[in-house]
Amino acid sequence: MSNRTPVLTDDDRFPLIPEERRQLLTDLREHPHAPIFNYGCGDRLTAAGLDEVRRFEGALALEPRCWKPGSPPPWVQAFAERCLRTVPFYRGRGGDPVDLTSIPPCDRSDLERGPEAFVPDDQPLDDIMVYDTSGTVGPVVRVPSHPVAAAKYLPAMRSILKRRGVTLEGGPDRVAIALVCAQAHTLTYATLSAYLGGAAHVKINLNPSDWRDPDDRVRFLDGCDPEIITGDPYAFAELAKLPLSTRPKALVSTAMALMDGLREDLEHRFGCPVLDVYSLTEARMVAVRERDVHVIATHDMYVEILDEGGAALPPGQRGEITLTCPRNPFQPLLRYRTGDFAALEARGEDMALIGLEGRRPVALRDDAGRPVNTIDVTHVLRRFSLPVFRLSQARDCALTLEVPSDAEADPADLRAAILSVFGAGHTLSIRPLDPAAGVAGKIRAYVSELDDIGALPESPPPPEGR
Repeated sequence: MSNRTPVLTDDDRFPLIPEERRQLLTDLREHPHAPIFNYGCGDRLTAAGLDEVRRFEGALALEPRCWKPGSPPPWVQAFAERCLRTVPFYRGRGGDPVDLTSIPPCDRSDLERGPEAFVPDDQPLDDIMVYDTSGTVGPVVRVPSHPVAAAKYLPAMRSILKRRGVTLEGGPDRVAIALVCAQAHTLTYATLSAYLGGAAHVKINLNPSDWRDPDDRVRFLDGCDPEIITGDPYAFAELAKLPLSTRPKALVSTAMALMDGLREDLEHRFGCPVLDVYSLTEARMVAVRERDVHVIATHDMYVEILDEGGAALPPGQRGEITLTCPRNPFQPLLRYRTGDFAALEARGEDMALIGLEGRRPVALRDDAGRPVNTIDVTHVLRRFSLPVFRLSQARDCALTLEVPSDAEADPADLRAAILSVFGAGHTLSIRPLDPAAGVAGKIRAYVSELDDIGALPESPPPPEGR
C-alpha cells in the first residue's frame, strides 16, 4: 500500500452533499470558539454506498443475533467459502468452510505482518482508507477499510441507543455527534454525514493546547449542543470537569472498559444514559453492555470462545473472544482472535459476553501526579521498531519499560521518549521483556499498581433543562 495521501476536496469527501448544503460545515470550521482543526475528512458515500448502509440498518432490525452452540448463522459458511477462495491469507492456510473449526484462527500479529494479504483478490482498491489501531496491546496496526464499513457504525449506534430508549435523529443544521478525546495529540475535524441527513459530526481534543482559549471548549460544545457525545473513559473524566450546559441524549464510551463508578458519576453529571461499547478498530462495534453482560450488537458478527490451543469452548466456559465478520471488505475477519476474554451465552434473543475482560483504562501518572493517557505513550513509541512492549508503573510511581532483548531501539532514545510524557523527574528502568510474561500469548502493553480510574474529581453540578 502506498504511503502517499491523496488530496481530497470537499466535493470528493461529500459526494451526496452538494456545496449549497454544506453551510453547517463552514459554520463549524469558522466558529469563533472552534478548536484548531488539523484534519479534513468526509463520509465519501456514493448513492450505492448509502443504499448499502440503509440495507444494513434494515437487517439490524430483522436478522437474528442468536445462534445455537456449534451452529453458526447461515451467512457464515458462504462468507468462509469466499474468504478461502479469494483472500490470500486464508487461502494459504486452508480449512473446510462447512466445518468452521477446521479453519485455523488468526490474530493481531497476522494483521501486523501483512494487512495486504487480507484484501480479497477481486476487491477494487478505489475507495480504500487506512486506520491505525490505538496500540493498547502491542504495536500499532494499520487497518485498511472502506467508506461503507465506516458508515455502518452509525446505524449500529442508532440500534444500541434505541434499546436504551434514545433516538439519534440527525438531520440538517444540527450536530448529531461530538467525539471528544483527551490526548496530547490527535486528529480533529468537523464533517457531515449523508446517512444522518447532512448532520454534522465533530471530533475535538480537550487538551487546552488545541484551542485558542481553554474556555472555548465549553463555548464550542455548548454551541454545538450535540445529540450524542462519544469518547473513552479518560476523555469523559476530563469532560465532566467542564461547566457545560449542553445536555446530550446519551454518552457512548468506547476503546477501553468503563468502570461502574465512573459510569454512575457520568450519568449523574450529564443526566443521561451512558453506554459502554466493546469495539475494536479491526471489527468496529462488537457488543454493548446491558446490566451485567455485553450483548452482541449486530447481526453480522459471529462470536466463538476459544481455548489456548484454538479449540472452541462450550457456552459458559471462559476463553478468548474470536470474531468472524464480513463488514470490512478490505479486511474480512474469519476466526480472528481478539486477545480479549469472556464466556458466551444465549440471553433471550441475544448472544452475550459474560465477564468481559477487555482493554481496561490503566491509571498512569506523570511527575506532577496528573493522569497520563496510554494513547499518548503509544504515540511517542510509534517511531521505534517494537513488536511488543510493556510499561509498568509501581505504587511509588516508578516506571519500568520492558522491550524484547533483540529490539532495534536505543535505550537512551526510549528513555527520552517516555520521560517526554511523564516528566524528567520520573524514575525509569528499561529491561528485557520476558516473552512468557503474557496470558495466552497476549502481552498487556500497560500495567499499573495505582488505582484504576473509577470516580470523577469535583465537577460542576449537572445543569438544569436542555
